[in-house]
Amino acid sequence: MLIIPAIDLKDGKVVRLLKGDFNTVQQVAEDPVATAQAFYDAGARYLHMVDLDGAKNSVRKNAEIVQAVAAVGLKIELGGGIRSMQDLEEVFALGVWRAVIGSAAVSNPEFVRAAVETYGPERIAVGVDAKDGLVRTAGWVEESGVNYLTFAKEMESLGVKYIIFTDIDTDGAMSGPSFARLKFLQDKVHCSITASGGVSSNADLRALSRMGLPAAIVGKAWYAGAVDLRAAVEEGGPQ
Repeated sequence: MLIIPAIDLKDGKVVRLLKGDFNTVQQVAEDPVATAQAFYDAGARYLHMVDLDGAKNSVRKNAEIVQAVAAVGLKIELGGGIRSMQDLEEVFALGVWRAVIGSAAVSNPEFVRAAVETYGPERIAVGVDAKDGLVRTAGWVEESGVNYLTFAKEMESLGVKYIIFTDIDTDGAMSGPSFARLKFLQDKVHCSITASGGVSSNADLRALSRMGLPAAIVGKAWYAGAVDLRAAVEEGGPQ
């Protein structure tokens, strides 16, 4: 199982939120590049990045930081504010390996289809971010009314092969992943599912691995010192 550490960016700073609430923003590291280097030194070869400014306001303003982090050598999957083919062209030009489409996948499914057809399914992922089983958009502040499984199946029908599932109620809470919803999703779609949110320990990561999930994102737990990233990467297998 791939272990993918995370960097959330807001106003150029590495931050974390609790359950997606922007009122809980907390800076957790000084330097995004140094943080990425620490991940690389621990053996990680993938990085999940979220541009929170782009996610909430559709204005991506952390491009220089993303480009600098890409130079570390990690394969970056970037989400937040990606809503057009021009956005995709711009983020890929920064050295991003895979783009994560979130809100735009709900409002404009045909954009997802075009993205997959243009760049191939390996370079496009869709973020399925849900609260109480319903997909949320615009930095998780707007409820779409769409069931997360219905949405995931629609994305699969458009050619999407990679889904990043976040149960918002677990994100940043270090209360354990949403095992039941992950298992339900895993059983109903054929996409590769990355677990996001709630990881609180190396034991959580082992449990996700036993479920057969191909990848898991580690965020707050690493910053809080609750996850040994080097051990997790070694247990997870080749990156």
